[in-house]
Amino acid sequence: MRPFVRTTGKVAVLDRPDVDTDQILPKQFLKRIERTGWGEFLFYDWRLDSDGNPRPEFELNNPAYAGAKVLLAGRNFGCGSSREHAPWALQEYGFEVVVAPSFADIFVSNCVKIGLVPIVLPAEQVKLLMELV
Repeated sequence: MRPFVRTTGKVAVLDRPDVDTDQILPKQFLKRIERTGWGEFLFYDWRLDSDGNPRPEFELNNPAYAGAKVLLAGRNFGCGSSREHAPWALQEYGFEVVVAPSFADIFVSNCVKIGLVPIVLPAEQVKLLMELV
């Protein structure tokens, strides 16, 4: 794991509460044994249609968010199972920091282990940041 000092880059907004680890990385991809290559499956069911084409209505498919390093998310991000693959997918997709009003405890632990930085801010501050983006 490389140490995190700071980051600069684009910010993406995913203003949805209670995004669980099965939405972040759907269970059908858990058959793999590698610890890499998870980014392509991030938010797979939300990001892509049944033919594998990008859904234009999904927030992260917005071209303005391409290459974003910071994800602003809703409350209780990373809830659900203790799936360590979810932070792997976020990091491999390009995110270095996730900011939300709250996270599931095990999700935070899994993020910290790999150097993905989870930042908790008051809901009002996260909302203001989302509006500024």
